[in-house]
Order: sequence, then C-alpha cells, then structure tokens
Amino acid sequence: MNPKTRLFSGAIFGVLGLLAPASSAVADVAPESTPGATIFTMEDFRQYAPRTALEMVSRIPGFSIQGDDDGSRGFGQASGNVLINRQRVSGKSNGATDTLDRIAATSVVRIELVDASAFEIPGLSGQVVNVITTGEGGLSGTWRWSTRFRDNLPPYYNDLNFTLSGERGDVSWTFEAESSPERGASNGPEFVTDGQGTLIQRREEDFTYAAEVMSVSGSVGWTPASGVIGNLNAKALLYQPDFKEAGKLFPVDGPEGRRLFVGAEDEVFVEVGGDYEFGFGPGRLKTIGLVRREDSPIADRVLVGNLDGSMISENIFRKDVGEGEYILRTEYALGVGSGADWQIALEGAFNYLEQDSSLFVSQDGGPLTRQELPRANSRVEEQRGEVSITHGRQLAEGLTGQLSLGAEISELSQSGDASNVRTFTRPKGFASLSWQATPTLKLVTRLEREVGQLDFYDFVSSVNLNSGNGQTGNPEIVPDQKWKLSLQTEKNFGAWGAGTIEVFYEDIEDIVDRVPIGSGDGPGNLDSAWQAGAEWDATLKLAPIGFSGAELTYEGNYYESELTDPLTGELRPINDSSKYWMMVQLRHDVPATDWAWSVGFERWERNPYYRLAETGQEGARPGFAFAYIEHKDLWGMTGQAMIGNFANQNDTFRRKIYDTNRLGNVVRVEDRARDFGPILTFTLEGTF
Repeated sequence: MNPKTRLFSGAIFGVLGLLAPASSAVADVAPESTPGATIFTMEDFRQYAPRTALEMVSRIPGFSIQGDDDGSRGFGQASGNVLINRQRVSGKSNGATDTLDRIAATSVVRIELVDASAFEIPGLSGQVVNVITTGEGGLSGTWRWSTRFRDNLPPYYNDLNFTLSGERGDVSWTFEAESSPERGASNGPEFVTDGQGTLIQRREEDFTYAAEVMSVSGSVGWTPASGVIGNLNAKALLYQPDFKEAGKLFPVDGPEGRRLFVGAEDEVFVEVGGDYEFGFGPGRLKTIGLVRREDSPIADRVLVGNLDGSMISENIFRKDVGEGEYILRTEYALGVGSGADWQIALEGAFNYLEQDSSLFVSQDGGPLTRQELPRANSRVEEQRGEVSITHGRQLAEGLTGQLSLGAEISELSQSGDASNVRTFTRPKGFASLSWQATPTLKLVTRLEREVGQLDFYDFVSSVNLNSGNGQTGNPEIVPDQKWKLSLQTEKNFGAWGAGTIEVFYEDIEDIVDRVPIGSGDGPGNLDSAWQAGAEWDATLKLAPIGFSGAELTYEGNYYESELTDPLTGELRPINDSSKYWMMVQLRHDVPATDWAWSVGFERWERNPYYRLAETGQEGARPGFAFAYIEHKDLWGMTGQAMIGNFANQNDTFRRKIYDTNRLGNVVRVEDRARDFGPILTFTLEGTF
C-alpha cells in the first residue's frame, strides 16, 4: 500500500473510531411536521397489518424506494429518496432500505411524503419520504419465516429474518439477523443451426442455482439534548452460490454427448458507515465515513465429451477478487433565513479491485495445462477528491430552487499484468426547480452534470466458461460524463390514489460499451451516446367505484438509447441495456375481515448484447404471474400462501455466432427456451 493510501485509510478509520454510537432509527422527541408534507400515520396502513417501517413505506401511493447503492460515486451523487428523522443513512449496501426493515411499525410516529427542497441536503431532489420515529423505551422485535417449493429443486426451510430494537436514554439501537436462501431451476431444449437454418445439434439442458445468503446488520444512534446527532451502522454478509448446468447433446451427424458446467463462489462482505453532526459557529458541521470490503473466490468448471469416450475436454477457471471502498465526507450547512441555505462539502474516496486469475485447459483427455491470460492478474485503484458548494432558496410562493457547483480530481492507476497511471479533473453540479403548481400537483425539474463510476472489472481480463467467451481487460478506460435533464410530475388524486412519472434525457460522453481490442473484444469508451426514458409509479384506489379495500398498483420504466457501433458503424442501442420493465398488481383487503388476496403480473425486455463475433438477447415470455392469499391474524401472526409463475413463463435466449466478426456471415445460431414451473411459497411473520 502506498503512503497516500495508508494516510487516507488511516484518516477514515480514525474518524469512524471517534464517532459516538448512533443510528437513524429512533429520536427522543418527534419533531414538528415538515411544512408542505403529506402525512401518513399507522391508521393509513392498518388494513395491510404492516410489521416494519419498510412495509409501511412500500404502501405509500405513487411512491417507490430508490436504492442506496445504485453505482453512484461516493455519497455526493447518491440517489436514495428515503430519510429517517430528516437524516440520510450513512450506508450503501446497508442503507435506508435495510434500516427501514429493522424499524418496527409500532415505533413509527408518522411518515412524511415531501419535496426534497424542504431539507438542507444537497443532491436530494424530487419526492422523498421522511420517516419519523419515537423512542418509548423497552424492547421490540419482528420475525419472519418462509418456505418454498418448486420443480427440480428440494424445498428450503431456512428463510428466516429476526430484528430487535431498543432505546435507553439518548441511545437507540437496532439489530437484524437474516438467512435468505436463493433458488432457481429451469430446463428445456436448445437448437443449434448453421447460417442457413439447418439443424446441427439438439440439446436438452437442465439448470439449477442454489445460494446460501446470511447476514447480520445493525445500527446505534445517539441524540443528546445538546443537538449532537451521531449514527453508526454495520453489515456483514456471506454469499455462497452454486451453479450447475447439465446438457445432453444430440448432433445430427455424430455420437451423442454430454456437457456439465459447475460454478461456485464464496463471497464475504463487510460495510461500516457512520456520521457525526453538531453545531459549529452559525451552522452545522457533519462528517460521514464509510468502509466497504469484499473478498470473492470464484471457481468454474466445464466438462464436455461424447458417450463413446471421444472428444473429452475440460476447462477450469479460477479467480480470487478483493474489492474495497473508503469514503470520508465533510459538510457544513448554513441557513441564512428567508428560506435560503448554503452548504460546502469536501469528499475523498479510495476504491480498489485486485484480481488473481488462472485458466486450465485439457483437450482430448490430456492433462490440464495452464493458459496465458493477458491482463487477468492486476490491481486497479482510484483516488478521488471533490469539492462542491450548494445554494438553495425559495424563489416565489410554491417555487424553490437549488444550485450546486463542484469539481473532482481523480487518479486511476493499474499495476500487475498492465501498468498505467492517469489523472482527471472533471466539473460536476446540478440545478433544480420545484414548483407546487396546485395543492395536488407538483413539478420538479433537474439539470445535472454527472461523472460515472467505473466498473473496475472492465480493466482486467476474464473468461466465461459457460458461454464459451470472455473479455479482454482495457487499462485505457476513462469514466463517462453526461448531461441529464429530467422532469418529475407528482399528482395526488385524493380518494383515487396518487401517481408519479419522471421523464429524462441523457447526453453521454465517453460511454463504456463493447469495443474491439486486439484479436478479441472488451469494455472500452465510445465518443458519445444518448438515452431517454420514463419511470412511473401509480396507485389507483377502487373504493370510489364500490370496490372497498381494493387498489391497483402499477410500476414500470421504458428506455430508448442510441450509439454508433465501433465495428459496423451502424446505430444501435446501448449494449445489453434495459428496454422496459413493468409490474401491475391488484390487492384486495376484504372489509371487516382479516383476509386479503392479490394477483399480479410482471414483464421485462432487454436490448441485445453485442460482441466482436456474436450477438445475443435474453427474453421472458409471456411474463411472470403471481397470486397470494393472506390472513393478518393467524393466532397473532400474519400468514401468506403465494403461487408464482402460474402463467408458465419461459426464459429464452438466442445467440448468433459470426465468421471472424459481425461484418462476416452468421455461422451458428443457438436458440433455447426453458421452463421453470410454478413456485409455491408459505410465509409467517409476527412481532413481539
């Protein structure tokens, strides 16, 4: 570790070590309501029998939670839209969603749906939720247990969640332990044809996925009468997936064969975050720190051969990946009256990825031989510092604005199989306007200059044994930059519900896409691209038409994009980007009973991926349908029985292989469809 890294890491840990115990979970006294907020209390959610604050927030009409860990750089560009007691949570993977799930619904005083301009939090815009809690002493907790049954897999019984929270004086705390296994299975035929559509081979494939996911997390909060606010949160996670794909091969000409792919990972993840805020001079000073570490040993193996013992081959790919992120941020906020405020922020960050890989190949039953993998063993680091100044004010009745100007300087370095050091200085900032056009209609527009966060895996080479391809690492990649213009409309329809829609346009420079590299291909920068889209969330209450207790919710997004393909020169969408996603759900809480039922449907589509000598596209048809029935007082518990995929969705994949590259002829097409059958889940949950 170089001296600058040691110094930076020491500063991070030093700040975290001085943090007073803290959490955003519970405040001693519930503050006054935020002006202009729409207020929700337990009475608004009682029909759903919520167990946690997360279940309450998920039921707010026209609102959906944005993730904390969305790939943004550091804290300054984080896009979470949930506050707890007017504070952002100092975490990413262990952010607002996790914290809400640790807060019992009985601890929630109220939930405010309000425009972000009501808070002196730079970068926060649009519609946000502020969860107000109160500490009344004592101990409370929640629990959940689920079991699941499906085709081709044994059932699991270890889906467990346990939370505990308490408060004593100025200190509050939460704790969560969770086992959340993941399972997947599908099977079906795959047909391989030549460029003229003539059948070459038929395959019968069976895929299974099983992962054990276990985690513990918690937070501690300190809110003394002096006005100091301290928060500390931590999360540790163990992720152990196993993949298996077994195939029977039936060539048109030739002997029957078999193919087996197995893959495994043993990931350990730890995150610690915290903040400390206090009055300093005429304003308030806040320091935020975050440390994330992850270690992921991965091993994949493919074995192929004919039943007559010929053409036996074996490939093994192993890699050990270590990742880390360290962030230290300081903010000074100053209110100057008349609805105006200023904030100056400094942020430093250090990110790294270190990968050690090896590939072994055996042909015709021979011994395993290690293969050369250029740029597969490397360490990538980024050191970054940024400064920003933000000013917000009320411009007129119902109209508020916010302006932020800043810049960052960063150093990217790579060592090992590739060596490179580069320095960048990039401007960044935003301007936003929020207009309460009518008591029920709000418009928010935002223009932002963003700097993208690089995926350090793009710098190193890797192999995908199951797909039979890989990528060449590119040490010359630079972060993308973009201008983003968005308009969000929020409409409250009163007894009919509420809805939010956001439309946006992005003009992107140096976008990272797939480019030719030497004799292969891998991630690289293209000059420009654009993306436009819409995202919406709506809740329609059906009581006004006589269907009391029923509501229809709809979430979705749709995107269009365009860039110039670096190989063909043709216009195409961004590589493997989302085209659309939608989910519609009808829920009915039967009046004067403890029963509820629901039906829903989900569907998505992605754009194709483009490589040097192949294209491919995933699909899912007709979509994923589900239904459940729920009893909210089953001997003091909530019980639910759910059936998923009763419309029999098929997972599809179509891949074209070209001669030399995509400028040549198609020489092979692989077309598959896999069923995964119905999924039956039983859940019990309760509080204590």
